[in-house]
Amino acid sequence: MIEVSEITKSYGNGESKCQILKGISAKIYDGDFVVILGASGSGKSTFLNVISGLEKPDSGSVKYDEMDITKLSDSDLTRFRRETVGFIFQQYYLLPNMTVEKNVRMGVDLAGNSDYREIIKAVGLESKMKKYPGELSGGEQQRVSVARALAKNPKVLFLDEPTGALDEQTGRQVLDYICKLQAEYRFTIVMVTHNQNIADMASTVIKMNSGKITSINKNEMQKTAYEIGW
Repeated sequence: MIEVSEITKSYGNGESKCQILKGISAKIYDGDFVVILGASGSGKSTFLNVISGLEKPDSGSVKYDEMDITKLSDSDLTRFRRETVGFIFQQYYLLPNMTVEKNVRMGVDLAGNSDYREIIKAVGLESKMKKYPGELSGGEQQRVSVARALAKNPKVLFLDEPTGALDEQTGRQVLDYICKLQAEYRFTIVMVTHNQNIADMASTVIKMNSGKITSINKNEMQKTAYEIGW
């Protein structure tokens, strides 16, 4: 379980200082599919960065079970991210001079605990293993980034607008792969998105506004990627 308690985060100094997160608390349970919704500037991406260990808060705690990652040294925090979490962003961040296989192997090399070929097969890219990113469509590139993140065998997968650069058909396909992989590998999903329809796929929906959580709701029925609106 991830337990977030009274997190604050600001950027800038003096008169230019801007408080982004204003005392946020929440619990994310193992195996949950959490979607974080909010308008641009609501603090949702900063919230994701803090709870994933990409950034440290000004105050408050982020506990994974009983370990408070806000108190870890930089080297221990790097080790935590390498061993515990995976990341998928709107931009694919693939290395253009490396094949699909080698890009995905980067995740394995970080953790050394997964059969990356099975992951590539699971995202439907077995026939593209020797292709380079420039030879793939946008959706295929995003699926490579999904495979690379999951090759680490993360306990928690963080996604920041993973379908933002994709068309509807490709976006649905990528989300469908992610959900099928979650069912198989049992990791926790925490996803930031501006697409409110994707919230219908989640088990928990966190809504944010002006740096605060305004509501946390549970979906009794979760829709598939092909059942939601777009």
